[in-house]
Amino acid sequence: MSNDRNFADPSLLDALTEIASRASLAIMDVRKRGAEVRTKADSSPVTEADEAAEAIILDGLAQILPGIDVVSEEAATRVKTEQLSDTFILVDPLDGTREFIEDRDEFTVNIAIIANGQPVCGVVGAPALSTIWRGAVGLGAERLHLPAGLAVKDATQRTQLIAQPHQGGAWRAVVSRSHLDPKTEQWLQRFAQVERVDCGSSVKFCRIAEGAADVYPRLGRTSEWDIAAGHAVLTAAGGVVLTPEGGTLPYGQVDRDLKVPSFVAWCSAADARRYAV
Repeated sequence: MSNDRNFADPSLLDALTEIASRASLAIMDVRKRGAEVRTKADSSPVTEADEAAEAIILDGLAQILPGIDVVSEEAATRVKTEQLSDTFILVDPLDGTREFIEDRDEFTVNIAIIANGQPVCGVVGAPALSTIWRGAVGLGAERLHLPAGLAVKDATQRTQLIAQPHQGGAWRAVVSRSHLDPKTEQWLQRFAQVERVDCGSSVKFCRIAEGAADVYPRLGRTSEWDIAAGHAVLTAAGGVVLTPEGGTLPYGQVDRDLKVPSFVAWCSAADARRYAV
């Protein structure tokens, strides 16, 4: 796959959106009948919904983007990460499995295209919220009201996403419901006033992209497939995702098994420059 390909392609974004929509329907079908929970080797939970969504996504990607490596959470061993090219796809078929299991609505389907170390196109679908956030660098970002299983043409509402610089007063910080740690709490002390909003999955990136939050710090380790789609949407909306020190957050880091030590998502580059250090 040529690194010169332009991924700011509306038809490609529509195709990725419809794959996410089909995967969302499979997840909701499992939710209705009840999901059996198993524990993976890393002690994290997995359900039939994760696997059903992944199968749909991998099949769809093979049809629209043949030949591009895909690394997906539940089938990561299918591609040896040391063989990844400069362009590849990261998939988390069900981000927020704990939210799914606990019958919360903040679980998502995440699909992202990575080119030259950065997410350039991403789709985040929230099946229980009938919402898809999507974007591509150079194309912009938007939120669709799209019930699971429907085509893009059936979206009943489209809203352009523009991340808003901090407007003064308390900082609205979205924080992980499952992974908030003392390091993150300490990091937030740089702001004089903070309103914390607990949130699951990659919805946190999307809240910043739509102007409903200002910052999302994650000072603990996570996987690249957990954050790539949200990163792409936020970047397309005008926000940034950086290291806590303010540096570029690289993807495709095979030497650390595609793990991200920490990051901060910001509503604007100007705010990041002011507060990142």
